[in-house]
Amino acid sequence: MENKQTPSRKFVCFRRWTRRSYAVFNSLKQHIRIGVLSLSCSILVLPGHSQEQPDSSRTDKTNREIDLGEVVVSAQRTPTVQSQLMRTVQVITKAEIEQSPATGLAGLLEHVSGVDIRQRGAFGMQADISIRGGTFDQTLILLNGVNLTDPQTGHHNLNLPVDLSAIQRIEVLQGPGARIFGPNAFNGAINIITREPGEKSLAVTLAGGEYGFARASVNASFEAGKTAHFLSVDGNRSDGYIPNTDFENLNLYYQSRLSLLKIPLSFQTGYTVRAFAANSFYTPRYPNQFEETKSGFFSLSSEITGKTTFRPLIYWRRHHDRFELFRDAAPEWYTTHNYHMTDVAGASANWMRTSSRFRSSLGLDYRYEHIFSNVLGNELAVPVAVPGESGIFFTRSYQRQHLSLMAEQAVYAGRLSLSGGLLAHLNNSLPQGISLYPGLDAGWQVSQHLRWVASVNRTLRLPTFTDLFYAGPTNLGNPDLKPEEAISLETGLKISKGRVNAELLTYRRWGRNMIDWAKFPGDEKWRSLNLTRVNITGAEAGFNLNFGGTGLNKFLSNVSIHYTWLQADKESEGFTSLYVLDHLRHKLDAGFSHRFSTRSGLTWKLSWQDRAGGYQPFADGSFSEEIPYKPVIQLDVKAHYDFRKIQLFAEATNLTDARILDHANVPQAGRWVMGGVKLVL
Repeated sequence: MENKQTPSRKFVCFRRWTRRSYAVFNSLKQHIRIGVLSLSCSILVLPGHSQEQPDSSRTDKTNREIDLGEVVVSAQRTPTVQSQLMRTVQVITKAEIEQSPATGLAGLLEHVSGVDIRQRGAFGMQADISIRGGTFDQTLILLNGVNLTDPQTGHHNLNLPVDLSAIQRIEVLQGPGARIFGPNAFNGAINIITREPGEKSLAVTLAGGEYGFARASVNASFEAGKTAHFLSVDGNRSDGYIPNTDFENLNLYYQSRLSLLKIPLSFQTGYTVRAFAANSFYTPRYPNQFEETKSGFFSLSSEITGKTTFRPLIYWRRHHDRFELFRDAAPEWYTTHNYHMTDVAGASANWMRTSSRFRSSLGLDYRYEHIFSNVLGNELAVPVAVPGESGIFFTRSYQRQHLSLMAEQAVYAGRLSLSGGLLAHLNNSLPQGISLYPGLDAGWQVSQHLRWVASVNRTLRLPTFTDLFYAGPTNLGNPDLKPEEAISLETGLKISKGRVNAELLTYRRWGRNMIDWAKFPGDEKWRSLNLTRVNITGAEAGFNLNFGGTGLNKFLSNVSIHYTWLQADKESEGFTSLYVLDHLRHKLDAGFSHRFSTRSGLTWKLSWQDRAGGYQPFADGSFSEEIPYKPVIQLDVKAHYDFRKIQLFAEATNLTDARILDHANVPQAGRWVMGGVKLVL
């Protein structure tokens, strides 16, 4: 079926139409023509409603896939057709998640181009994530558009209450996003989008493997009257692959949709508990460390549509952290563990108005961050009891508030797309109290299959509470730290033709006041300091090839190869850098999917990584001279066989049993084999 229109009328093509609400389509002010298929990228749309965009994995109530067309994405702060995208956003689909040999979020992101995962343990229990040579504190983490980034330390950013079985897709923004999300989207942002509530389903997964690994998960989706619900429960544990690497993890997550007085509401809440052996976390001098974290959050949002779309959001998150430098057999001088309780509360309001050639948006965002601790912050006049601990008190606290005003204007004129925006950030910890962060994106459709993109943005990252205040046997914070700032420039080409998608990008970041933990010769402690200026140059190139229904699909159904190169203009000469200068210099990611039949398949994921910087080996009670990191190759594989409602799977991480060292003196697990069964009703 096809609508006949005048030649002046623009068409937008969709593939699968699966929503009852067509607010996004209406906002485009363009007619819809049935066509082929696509994804929706929503990481650059107004925060808080990423999950409300159409996706490529839904079906109607009769379980028919409704084929509708090309791709509709949400770029900048307003919905945009794919041909007008001006930023680099990588999307990991539900199908890719299910086929991946990864058993956790960290393992999945390990194979994403430009993403660096550094771990001190297995399955993401002690995982840090960074993008394009940044540090783990420079990446913003969102769950369905809600900012869950931890102000205490980026080490806690992946303490999320969802596992892979509950995730619909993941969107990775490469490059700064401060003008969209505010501070700390310094080098990129990751938006994790959960499954939609409402469509009746039930999935149960049981798995087990070496080193006492066990995992169980249940998620269900259903409708009750005019409300829709999604619930996910999962847990995993292991005895550890070397001494003091055992862990236990529990996640609870719930999301619902309802309409109150004709106002649509979206509610989500979650709770996670992680208890893990933190082998040599702060220093190999004391390897028997341990940590337990507990985190809960909720958010409530809405979307009111008309000529102007209004999207309000409120959220709250509490995070408990108990860190033990000595899990047992503590010396006399060690008198207490470290206790922290962090609260984050926020609210935002976003307005959007669209016409045939213009997109306008305004945003207001408030965020409050507070910590009680016996280590971090300023002295309390009256100590506060630590919840759940007998005779233990918080003796310090610290709080700060952020207010961000955001504006963006996008213009679309034929093959040319332009978007300019500005963030005005107010914070009493800034030198002037207010700072401006502008940005400009451009795109040019050179031909039907070739697109040129470019962007320039100024970005910001505030010090974490740990950067400012932590003082321990091996570390010393700095309350006089200045915020990190940078200007980033990016340009490149994107090719999309048939089953092939390819890109070639280059970027440059001019950074100043970069925050790092460094150790100078003769020092016993790592010190937090500003490294004045650190500039980074990088390039990314790669392609995805989906054979689909062509002749090779009986053996090879999908191939992806991506390479990234990065160079900093400083090296850790005269001192040892713990984070800033220990980036991935070269990274090659390759993925291959085989389809042996309609029921069975095999997926390979390979990553070759060459890290800049080095570390000081520790042996016989002392550190030796710094040595560079060695290049490593990690190969993961997953095989599956599907019955009607049951899937059997087996997977192995680090299949070649390579010695991998992401952080100093803490080797990663060797070959780890596991298997399980998944029931879908």
